[in-house]
Amino acid sequence: MNKINYVLGIDIGGSHITAAVLDMKQRNILKNSYTRDRVNPHGTTEQIIKTWCTTIKAAYKKVDIGVGRLGIAMPGPFDYENGISYIAGNDKYAAFYGLNVKEMMASELQISSDEILISNDASCFLAGEVFAGEAGNYNKVIGITLGTGLGSAICAEGKITDANLWCSPFLDGIAEDYLSTRWFLKRYYELSGINILNVRELAMLHDESPTVRKIFNEFSHNLGLFLEDFQQNHTAEAIVIGGNIANAANRFIPGVARHLQSQGINCPIHISELNEDAALVGAAGCWAVQEKERVGKV
Repeated sequence: MNKINYVLGIDIGGSHITAAVLDMKQRNILKNSYTRDRVNPHGTTEQIIKTWCTTIKAAYKKVDIGVGRLGIAMPGPFDYENGISYIAGNDKYAAFYGLNVKEMMASELQISSDEILISNDASCFLAGEVFAGEAGNYNKVIGITLGTGLGSAICAEGKITDANLWCSPFLDGIAEDYLSTRWFLKRYYELSGINILNVRELAMLHDESPTVRKIFNEFSHNLGLFLEDFQQNHTAEAIVIGGNIANAANRFIPGVARHLQSQGINCPIHISELNEDAALVGAAGCWAVQEKERVGKV
């Protein structure tokens, strides 16, 4: 196979790495390449790099392509252009603080660091939706991921940037306090005195529990307020939502849409169809954006 037509998309999470080869012309994943491994985020830099690179080699090997271009979706804070990690304070990947992750990976894989693009994970989610998902037909779109944390990004004329709204002031705290898994779990405990594992469990109780319905209604109101400000600040043509909480979208999106319409905002809301693959597809797709920018400068 011609390596130039293929890029390995990589999604690095707090305790895992997922990798798959993307056909850049067809804009789809070579399913046989899909590889996922657990990572010890508290390990040494050598251990973590070894795990990451073993997964990368395995994904390429599954489709008989030599290791080539990599697009990596990485959580921040991170100097994405230069490949230096500034992740600290959450006890995960702390060993990388101040180190050049890009150079370390390139050395382990025996490739040039120029073959590696590292981008913000929230931006990669939206990049994936623009490249191969729900947002490809819009010039300006905003995207959010709802899960353990809150991710936010903006795409304008093909350029995608991290909106970094997770820590923006919101109600009596910051946005992530109200728009994440921990809010659901905290609110359910406040109202019921019962601990629950995740939003999926709550969603399953929706029809039988007035308490759960109340919680989803509150979440819908909070998300509507957040998206109202986000959309008005950026006048987007559409909104794309992903993340694990989006799997329960039918429990809260109708209320969000009603709130936005009441404020004169009628742009469509799309739920990600790429789901967990969006970030790695977007990470690989960032190579297409870079190539387009390079050609434009010639």
